[in-house]
Amino acid sequence: MDKINIKNVFKEYLNVIDEKILLKMANYLELDKYVKKLDTNVFTKLFIYAELMEIPSLTEISLHLNHQPLLQNELGLKSISTSQLSRKLRDIPPTIFDALLRHLIQKIRQTYGYQKGNKMLEKLYIIDSSTITLGLSQHPWAPKNRFTGGVKMHTRVVYENDVTYPDRLIVTAARPADRTQLDSLIVNEAGALHVFDRGYYDFKKFEQLMEQDIRFVTRIKENAIVHVVEEIPVEANSMIQREAIVYLGKMQYPLRLIQVVDTAGTPIEIVMNDANISAEEISEIYRNRWKIELFFKWMKQHTVLKNSFGTSYNAVHNQIYIAMISFCLTLLIKHKTQYQGTLLQIKRLLSHYCFVDIQNFLTVLAARPKRRSKGRKRTNHEQIFKEIEIYFALLNTRTQLL
Repeated sequence: MDKINIKNVFKEYLNVIDEKILLKMANYLELDKYVKKLDTNVFTKLFIYAELMEIPSLTEISLHLNHQPLLQNELGLKSISTSQLSRKLRDIPPTIFDALLRHLIQKIRQTYGYQKGNKMLEKLYIIDSSTITLGLSQHPWAPKNRFTGGVKMHTRVVYENDVTYPDRLIVTAARPADRTQLDSLIVNEAGALHVFDRGYYDFKKFEQLMEQDIRFVTRIKENAIVHVVEEIPVEANSMIQREAIVYLGKMQYPLRLIQVVDTAGTPIEIVMNDANISAEEISEIYRNRWKIELFFKWMKQHTVLKNSFGTSYNAVHNQIYIAMISFCLTLLIKHKTQYQGTLLQIKRLLSHYCFVDIQNFLTVLAARPKRRSKGRKRTNHEQIFKEIEIYFALLNTRTQLL
């Protein structure tokens, strides 16, 4: 474990943040030129605290600060009004928190980084988006359809050695199609392995990736035009129902087509541009796409994304970036403390012991029972699929009620 000298848990939680980044950008944009109390640095710490505690509104953030002496001492701020919080949230440009998030993602890459000698399948770039629904009357700048508004979190996560972490985030209004952001989410390096769903279906982009030797796995649409070049025999007892070499539409490069069935028995056709991976491994790779759905589910359930702090463009974007920053900080302290429980468990412990001496907190973590590993376990995709189905059914019901 890295040496820890910080006095309390919250200081250690924030210790990885480079305050020079915030200070430099705030000075450049003159955000704190006439500010006496709530400068950008204090604001950032306060809202990270709000995410950690899952405080659902600006009013309650104000109450926490006004009645929490330990938080006041930590921030050097005795009180703040809801209106001051609202103005600051509205006035800070999201580029500041985007830069801070990129800084933390780089820290995560270094911490959970790809080690030489790892198998090529142990690191996947998974790409998808998730929509946060907003009221159109209060957020006219983010139309989703004629009746509702929303924003999309276009996200690339890395799944490596059973750990999922964010690697790129782009926030847009909900209306643009997912594929419009694919270029910005692709890792432009030879051999990179990407997994994405049918929302990013684009023949021209597929050909560009193949020309750049960038690997991808995706599911084809039901109405796709498929030209079969060769059928590959499959074993009778294999989970693979079909394997073939095909051309899609007017593509000039061939792809491998793999057909498997999902938990409901529905055939799924997957394509990939790598001839060196077995069909079974390709099926397993695509099944791991659900890791990003679980990531979105975690973010919406355990951060303050469902409760909007403000209605302006800046306020909504800043809230999303700070939620993602909080996730990264939690992941980093989990690794630094070598905690063996889940990310949610350490998040709850962090919120409960926020201002406790760090050494006492480490004692608490060490005293908790650790999972005894029985070796690498195969992911229970069926259970994951059922959980995702239930989650989206509840989400759709909530949307209809709104």
